[in-house]
Amino acid sequence: MKNVLYVPLDDRPVNLDDVIAQGKSAGIHVITPHVTDLRNRLDSHKTSSGTTLLTTSSPSYGDTAKIRQFILHHAASADGFIISTDMLAYGGLIGSRRLRADAGGAYPDYDPVITSLLDVIRLVKQSYPDKPVYVLDTIMRLATTSFAEGLDLAAYTESRNFMLQPRRSFTQFADILSGYNLSPAGSYGSTATFNKEQYYNTRQHKFKTNHYILEKLAQEGYIDFLAVGVDDANTQGVQINEIRFVEECINGWLGGINGQNPERAIILPDADGLGQALLARMANQLYRNGAKTGYAVQYFGPHGSTITSPYEYMDVHQNIQRHVDIVGAESASGSPALEIIAVTAGDQTPAAVDRLAANHANGVLSVVIDFVGNGAADAAVTEGLLGSRYTGSILGYSGWNTPGNKIGIALGMGQARYALLVTETDAAALSSAVHAHGSLLFKRFLKDYYYKRLAIGEIREYSRAHSLYENVAAIADQNMLLFNSPEDYSHLQALLRERMQTHTATLAGANAFLTGSPDPACSIRRINGAAWSFSEYAGASLHYNNPGYIWGRAFEITLNPNVTFLC
Repeated sequence: MKNVLYVPLDDRPVNLDDVIAQGKSAGIHVITPHVTDLRNRLDSHKTSSGTTLLTTSSPSYGDTAKIRQFILHHAASADGFIISTDMLAYGGLIGSRRLRADAGGAYPDYDPVITSLLDVIRLVKQSYPDKPVYVLDTIMRLATTSFAEGLDLAAYTESRNFMLQPRRSFTQFADILSGYNLSPAGSYGSTATFNKEQYYNTRQHKFKTNHYILEKLAQEGYIDFLAVGVDDANTQGVQINEIRFVEECINGWLGGINGQNPERAIILPDADGLGQALLARMANQLYRNGAKTGYAVQYFGPHGSTITSPYEYMDVHQNIQRHVDIVGAESASGSPALEIIAVTAGDQTPAAVDRLAANHANGVLSVVIDFVGNGAADAAVTEGLLGSRYTGSILGYSGWNTPGNKIGIALGMGQARYALLVTETDAAALSSAVHAHGSLLFKRFLKDYYYKRLAIGEIREYSRAHSLYENVAAIADQNMLLFNSPEDYSHLQALLRERMQTHTATLAGANAFLTGSPDPACSIRRINGAAWSFSEYAGASLHYNNPGYIWGRAFEITLNPNVTFLC
C-alpha cells in the first residue's frame, strides 16, 4: 500500500473523509494531520436581545504551525504529497478570506510568517526530489463567509453582488492589486454590510500568496503539479484580472498554452473537488508512472459548451477538459478506456442509462455526472440511474454542488479507482479496495440525493420554524448551533439520523445495489486486460450515530455508510 501525505483544504467531509475513502478504494493510505489541527468552524458565540440576534463571533481555523510540523514529521514515510496552501498558510479556506486590517508588505516580502509556512514545500522537494509534490491553491472567491467573524448573510449577498461588477482590465501585478475598486469608467462606491477596504486587503494578501506559489515554488521546480481552483467565480468581476494573470504565469513560467499545462499547472473553477482530483493524479503516478488514461465525454442533453454556471467562469465542457488534465488523463483519439456520461437534461436519463448498459457490454468503463440538479442530485436522473443494475459498477459519480465540484469528485473517484484496478493483483488488497469503493459510491447517492434533495428540506423547515431569533429565522439552518435551542438541535440530530436510516435501507434495495438479494448487483473488482472480474454487493449499513452536522449547519453532514461484498 502506498502512503500519501495529504493536507486538505479544510475538514469538511468532501475535502477530508471522502479523500481518505477514495484513497482506500485505490489502495492508498492517506496520511492527514490530526483532526484538531484541521478544525474549521463557523462562529461559535453570539449576542442577542430578546428574539433579535445582534452579533456572532469566534470561528475556528486550522493550526498552521502544527500543519507545517506535520508535513516535516511525516515526509520520510510518504510516497507523495498533496498540500493545500490555504490550510498550510491560512488555516483553511475560510481562514484565507478573513477580512484583514492591512494587506501586508510589498511583494515578495509581504508576510514573512506566510512565506515561511509556504517554504516547507521547498524543503520537502529538496529533501525528497523523487517524490511527487502536488499543490492545491485557490483564487479567493467573490463573497465573504456567512457567520464567520460576525459577517452575516446580508454581507455575503452584498459582497458577492459588489464584487461581481465589472472591473477595469489590468495585466500587471501591481496594477491588479491597486485596481480592485476601479470600474471600467471610474470607481465603485461604499458598502453597507462589510468593510470593502478590509476585503480588498484580504484579496491583495491572498493574491500575493498566489503569485509567490507560482513564482517562488512552481517556477523553480519545487511543485511537480499545481492545481489553482477559482472558488465561487463568474465570467466578470474582481477575480478576472487575477485569473488572466495566473494564466499568463502558467504560460511564461511553466510552459503553458492558453493558460494551461497538463503536465505542470491547471487553473479552473473548482475548490472542493480538487483534493479528490489530485489524489487521482497521484494514484495514476504511483501505480502507472503517469500513463495517460483515454477519456471520452458523451452528453445526454445540451452540450457542455452551451452551459456556464453563474458560479463559474468556464463552460462545463472546458471544465471537464481541464479536470481530465488534472487527474492525469487525456481525451481519447480512439477507443476510450473510460467514458464520462454527462447528463444535462432530465428527460435524457433513459438514453444515459442505456449508454451505461452498452458501455458495460462493450468493455468501456463509465463515470456519471448529474449536471441537471442545481447543488443536489436531480430526482429523475437519480431514479433512472438507481433503476439500473449497471450503476453499481460505475467508477465515479457525483451530483453535488457546482459543476466544477461534481466533475472533480466524479473524475477523481474514477481515475483513482482505475489506476488500482488495472495494476493490483493481491486478493486481500483488491477486497479492501472494492469495499471502500462500494461504500464511497453508495455514499454519493445517499448524500447527493437522499440527503441533499430529500432530507435537507425537512431539516431546514424545522430549524427555521424553531429559530430563537426572528431576524434570522429564514436562514436559521445556516448555524443551527447558535440559532436553535439545544433541545431543538438534539431533535434535528435525531431527525437526521432517523431519515438517513430509512434512506439507507431504500438505497440498498435499489437495482443499482440489491444488497442481500438472490441476484445482487456487482462492482468491478479487477481488470486484467480485456477481462473484468466482479464482487457482488452483500449489505449496506449506516451507524445510527454517524450522521451529524459537522459545521453545525444543514448544508454539510458527515455520512459514512459501510458496504460489504461477497468476494
